[in-house]
Amino acid sequence: MSDDTTKTPDLDGELAVEERKKTKRPRMYQVVLHNDDYTTMEFVVYILMEIFNKTNTEATQVMLHVHTKGKGICGLYTREIAETKVQQVMEAAQEFGHPLRCTMDPEDDLPD
Repeated sequence: MSDDTTKTPDLDGELAVEERKKTKRPRMYQVVLHNDDYTTMEFVVYILMEIFNKTNTEATQVMLHVHTKGKGICGLYTREIAETKVQQVMEAAQEFGHPLRCTMDPEDDLPD
């Protein structure tokens, strides 16, 4: 028996009930792209389609949001997946010579 359960004592022949603690949902993180004056719109769309599995239409909408608002959310993931996505974006940007910036923020710190 694990440590996260407690047993109710068997009183007067009643069935003992094992209570479990609720599992807490993992904290979610949003992956955010930041606008710059050098990274091409085409490259941003490519990143959104390849790394974030967006359709061409979705990728274009996110890219335009990043372009006009300064930053935009690419997706919401658990910490490990968000870290991996950020790393993939940064490696691709470096490989293609773009200064594209990608960060991750906790879900409760939503950007505009």
